[in-house]
Amino acid sequence: MTIDYRLYLVTDETLPKDELLKKVELAIQSGVTIVQLREKSGNGKVFYEKAVKLRELTEKYQIPLIINDRVDIALAVGADGVHVGQSDLPAPAIRKIIPLSMIVGVSVGNPEEAREAELNGANYVGVGAVFPTTSKADAKVLPPGMLDKILETIQIPAVAIGGINLENVSMLGGKNIAGIAVVSGIMKANDPFEVAKAYRKRLESSK
Repeated sequence: MTIDYRLYLVTDETLPKDELLKKVELAIQSGVTIVQLREKSGNGKVFYEKAVKLRELTEKYQIPLIINDRVDIALAVGADGVHVGQSDLPAPAIRKIIPLSMIVGVSVGNPEEAREAELNGANYVGVGAVFPTTSKADAKVLPPGMLDKILETIQIPAVAIGGINLENVSMLGGKNIAGIAVVSGIMKANDPFEVAKAYRKRLESSK
């Protein structure tokens, strides 16, 4: 499967399920290319129920669904992949229990983590936080130049994440990233359709 990481939407668990689904669908309709369901504080049943509905939605539009952390839920709903952090189940262990067709993404913050992720079979890495963010309480902003150092270290696709908005997205132009991941910028927008379209436009113009 060839994955288009250009505009990677990460969901906001504070939204009620119906509102979340509505916003995700509007964003997909105007340019989001991949969706990650992230649920850090909800229980497993709520996570699963959202995942089932999002799987139906992403299949309708034929774009990949990635599940954050929960390999069991990713398997249960037939997601396209799973994304993990540095303190989660390691990529080699995940590879033992998922189909070959599923992709694995790993969050990294320095070249060593990025190199290890690639060696361990990750399909892509999420690199950040590239800007200050309120979406993840423990996210540390990368020091100046660190994004470039990480990109020089690996051959697999890298997705920039953390505090990316319509004002600063052009600062990532010209960098060898596969795409950007957005949470609040789209999920908290009053009009996700227009905002997602604007992100795509800014991305294209900043190349």
